Amino acid sequence: MIEAQTSTIDAQATATAVIDNPLRAGLAREEAPEPCVIVIFGATGDLAHRKLFPALFDLACQGQLPAHYSLIGVGRTEMTTDQFREDIHQSILQHSRPHTMAQRVWEEFGARLTLLSGDFSQSDCYQNLKGLCERDDQQFETQGNRLYFFSIAPDMFNTVFSQLCDHDLLYRDESGRPWTRVMVEKPFGSDLVSATKLNDFISSRIAERQIFRIDHYLGKETVQNILVFRFGNGIFEPIWNRRYIDHVQITVSESLGSEARGAYYDHAGISRDMMQNHMLQVLSLTGMEPPVSLDPDDIRDEKVKLLHAVRRLKPEEVATEVVRGQYGPGFANGKPAIGYRDEIGVAKESGTETFLAAKMFIDNWRWVGVPFYLRSGKRLPRQATEVVIQFKMPPLSLFPHLEDSDVEPNLLVIHIQPEEGIALKMSAKVPGPTVRIQPVRMDFRYGTAFGAESPSAYERLFLDAMIGRTTLFTRRDEVEASWRVMMPILDAWKTMETPKFPNYDAGTWGPQTAFDMMERDGRTWHRP
Repeated sequence: MIEAQTSTIDAQATATAVIDNPLRAGLAREEAPEPCVIVIFGATGDLAHRKLFPALFDLACQGQLPAHYSLIGVGRTEMTTDQFREDIHQSILQHSRPHTMAQRVWEEFGARLTLLSGDFSQSDCYQNLKGLCERDDQQFETQGNRLYFFSIAPDMFNTVFSQLCDHDLLYRDESGRPWTRVMVEKPFGSDLVSATKLNDFISSRIAERQIFRIDHYLGKETVQNILVFRFGNGIFEPIWNRRYIDHVQITVSESLGSEARGAYYDHAGISRDMMQNHMLQVLSLTGMEPPVSLDPDDIRDEKVKLLHAVRRLKPEEVATEVVRGQYGPGFANGKPAIGYRDEIGVAKESGTETFLAAKMFIDNWRWVGVPFYLRSGKRLPRQATEVVIQFKMPPLSLFPHLEDSDVEPNLLVIHIQPEEGIALKMSAKVPGPTVRIQPVRMDFRYGTAFGAESPSAYERLFLDAMIGRTTLFTRRDEVEASWRVMMPILDAWKTMETPKFPNYDAGTWGPQTAFDMMERDGRTWHRP
């Protein structure tokens, strides 16, 4: 009975995916993932509880996990499998979407879930893991296929990777053997040198097709829909260039502080945590040329070409076109909020940036002369991610009796989170005998239009990794190209005096210098 219901859900999900996601229209019907053991390193951590296991459970409820699968969590925390199952069950109840079959699916999902407590650096941990995987191959018919997820500190990556290879749990030559794949959470390196070394290390042990570098923003429906919006509609692509677009703004604002990630964040800062990966990924999708096909490498080729075209800033340009900030005490969501230097794990005289705004140019025929303004920060007034395309004003005003401020520029706003959708702002005449102009908005919201909540980013990323589809994962040259964009900024900061931090209050939109940078250009930041 359960198998029949699962098949029905799978068929419905497939039909919906083909209709609702035009990016898949040129592909064959949704491939079914093959049987596999999914191994999550860091399974007792926060990310696994909030995002990973709930995403896998949502896939199970939709019939999108393989018919034969098992789940093995590897964590440092000592507990029994029964205790671990109860912990994960509570996390799923809190963080997964409502499903009519949730309790029935959980009974099967939980029965396939095992915890291995151990030290990631010790050989016996991997001997035990190998035994559990072989057990599940027999019990759940997983056919020897393995998908590993690294939800671990970056300094443990090489250790875990090497141990897996040394114990024949991860291998390069897959001819005649089951597949083995690795999903890796960011950050991928801390600069160009470390990222290149990490890529060299990986390529010496496994093939590029086996590594799935995650940028979870690429799993969001609206980010994926940028390609459909641009290349699936005839009315936008002709004006998506320097002739019609005045400038582009990309904003990723977070209302939270560093929270429990203070020790990591004080090393990374907003430049490494957000700008080098998420924001440059959104930039590349917004600006890239049309790919020759929907093949993953064709899409990633165009993204890499776009990143190569981003102008490298000179040290004197970094001083004027890049703004650093760090939040001090203030108010967040109407409540008092401490400053960054008072967060747990943060140095008392920390010079780490929690806000970054930069003006960038793309030196190619499509975008030459069009500024791209990128802005991201913590402890801003609200959580929001959006891309704003501001079009040029009409070349001649036909309404001389109106002030310039009465006619506002057209804006196309792509909302990525928390509400996914697209809005177009244009001018319209107010009803009445005189000509009065007022901006109006045309809004599209995913939840309203399709009557269903968008899947989480990790749902799509897990599914694609099981299938072996690499479109939404970053390729080696893509990672290195994004670091080449960031390195002139990071190198310039080494020779520059750190701004007097803190320089913006928690709950505000960042330092005044970010607004000054826009004002010098005769522009203003769009407020999400």
